[in-house]
Amino acid sequence: MGLTIGVDIGGTKIAAGVVDEEGTILDTYKVPTPPTADGVTDAICAAVSEVSTNHTIEAVGIGAAGYVDDKRATVLFAPNINWRHEPLKDKVEQRIGLPVVVENDANCAAWGEYRFGAGQGHEDVICITLGTGLGGGIIIGNKLRRGRFGVAAEFGHIRVVPDGLLCGCGSQGCWEQYASGRALVRYAKQRANATPENAVALLALGDGTPDGIEGKHISEAARAGDLVAIDAFRELARWAGAGLADLASLFDPSAFIVGGGVSDEGDLVLDPIRKSFKRWLVGGAWRPHAQVLAAQLGGKAGLVGAADLARQG
Repeated sequence: MGLTIGVDIGGTKIAAGVVDEEGTILDTYKVPTPPTADGVTDAICAAVSEVSTNHTIEAVGIGAAGYVDDKRATVLFAPNINWRHEPLKDKVEQRIGLPVVVENDANCAAWGEYRFGAGQGHEDVICITLGTGLGGGIIIGNKLRRGRFGVAAEFGHIRVVPDGLLCGCGSQGCWEQYASGRALVRYAKQRANATPENAVALLALGDGTPDGIEGKHISEAARAGDLVAIDAFRELARWAGAGLADLASLFDPSAFIVGGGVSDEGDLVLDPIRKSFKRWLVGGAWRPHAQVLAAQLGGKAGLVGAADLARQG
């Protein structure tokens, strides 16, 4: 199969890209994300139509944040779009006249990294995305594993603290409440409130109060040596690494790939994640250790992965 299109549905924009067999993006087109479910479908079709103008396209892959059924056709539930058992594949296929594959967006990103990024050379890879929440993907034996009903790898909603913090999913103590961009900001605010003398650089980047702290401030302050910002990253890393150790007990991969916005800070966050992983890995002194790698494709991973999954059929 030749060229395919990957579609990445984001909170503010929908990006469509023409991707070749080597994972290279040849052309892109972006539209704002509409506020309604029908509007999102319209925008997907418009973006696909625009980006395919100068190319012969074989198929389209759509990455959607939510639960996608095992047939890769219906969005069973989406947290940020009012999709409930939404037959997205059929709706888009009828309008664009091309085969369509719908996949969870974290699965798309994981597949993109496995095929063209940090996962190359590995047969068994677990990916996590540390963004606003925590997503994931499972590649075992060179295959993306979706589970019987298509909704596997929702790692962010593994409960790690009984009766812990309330999660947006309705449960309590989910992993993403302790290892995510949202958690990082919470840690920094709590620590800045408790010891403002250790957060001088961090507070100066916002409005001078703990409530004014944003994720970008924490990254900049940590690089400048701010103790509270550094400690916030360490706390996130402690939870992230411990969770990876649990996933190692389940899947025994050769590599973990850490992506998402938080991972953009590189070794500032990855080194303490590796230390925590080593600390909590059961039998770690006597067993091989999976590598903990930084994702390489950045924000392109989901689009490239969706396009390649469409190529796989």
